[in-house]
Amino acid sequence: MSGPQVRVRRRGFTLIEILVVIVVIAILAALVAPNVFQHVGAAKSATAKSQMEMIATTLDAYRLDNGSYPSSEQGLNALWELPSIQPPANWRGPYLRKAVPLDPWGRSYIYIFPGQSNPNGFDLISLGADGQPGGEGEDADILSWQ
Repeated sequence: MSGPQVRVRRRGFTLIEILVVIVVIAILAALVAPNVFQHVGAAKSATAKSQMEMIATTLDAYRLDNGSYPSSEQGLNALWELPSIQPPANWRGPYLRKAVPLDPWGRSYIYIFPGQSNPNGFDLISLGADGQPGGEGEDADILSWQ
């Protein structure tokens, strides 16, 4: 003879409970995501400013060795390789440990010597996220003299 049978009921999540959790997660993601992406843009701008400071320092070292900054035609690559255009006699490079970095958006920095904003020095520019002159926020130009 067997005793009374105890029926064990398994309890799981209902479809409604799962949907409620998904909706709550979606709402939280919608509120948090804009703040996260805003900080990514600010981090890229800060990275560009840091890279520009590093490049400016190496340009100063180049000028000390050679008496002048590289010409616009020689470009920033003169910090990495002996320029083929009017090579300076006292080049002691490479002045950088690696090739000239691209800006955080994957484009080359714009280098102008003599500078339009700094006639006695150079202008170094990153055009920001949009790659176009001007702009606001993440699209704003990053200028070495500001």
